Amino acid sequence: MTGVDGGPADGSRFAADAAFAREVSERAGRILLERYERVEEIDYKSARDVVTEVDHLSEALILDAIRQRFPGDGILAEESGAHHGHRSRTAPAAAETAARALARGRTWIVDPLDGTVNYANGIPYFCVSVGLVVDGRPAAGAVHDPMRAETYWAAADGPAMLGDVPVHASRKERLSDQVVSLALGGRAVATRARAVRRAVRASRNTGSAALALAYVANGRFDAFVQSGGMSAWDVAAAGLIAERGGALVTDATGGPWFDVDKATRTFGIVAAPRAHHAELLRLSREASRG
Repeated sequence: MTGVDGGPADGSRFAADAAFAREVSERAGRILLERYERVEEIDYKSARDVVTEVDHLSEALILDAIRQRFPGDGILAEESGAHHGHRSRTAPAAAETAARALARGRTWIVDPLDGTVNYANGIPYFCVSVGLVVDGRPAAGAVHDPMRAETYWAAADGPAMLGDVPVHASRKERLSDQVVSLALGGRAVATRARAVRRAVRASRNTGSAALALAYVANGRFDAFVQSGGMSAWDVAAAGLIAERGGALVTDATGGPWFDVDKATRTFGIVAAPRAHHAELLRLSREASRG
């Protein structure tokens, strides 16, 4: 459903959450943008300090906003780990895992700066990612690119949006016309990467997985293939946005793309138009079997 302004309709269960994710990610993005010029002007050691500072400032803004708006919600943040909302006053046992926390209730997953190396080196490709998981399933999320002043966002029961405009994944008919975000590792990586590159028009590796995956929602990248190294922070928002844009999103083996049991482990993602997903999945895995 689509609202009057093009966003999730009022009848959407998660419309308010998606709008909040958009708003707070854009506010955090302003912090990143304000300090970006400083990073370009100072030496490497000082730049690392600025990046650490901006990471924490961005996260603090987001966490404070969540606590004020949704005081009962849990939070899983890349920099500071798990935070339990007021619903956890009868505190869970210390041994409770992030997976168990995500499996029930509402938990926000926050990456205050995805693309840290890019940011530290003055490469203008990084983002803020804010996602909401409800009872183990991604429900809403936003990925904000401060450099382009663009925000991809979606609710689980609404369209993928770029700003106030609904967007859709690539409709290219031929795999050979696809431009793919590609990052492979593991066994026979050169052979597998070569097989994908031969099948598509071009491949890129941009340094911000969340932003590259969000790009699938409007076909800026026709597909996204990464065999590992991703975390819940990378995919909670971006995977949902790509999926709501019409892409088929799975993990790197073809299974569910978001699994609470993988919340603290790394994994891979394949997101592509349905017509081309199976072939990209095959090419990215085939040479590693045996």
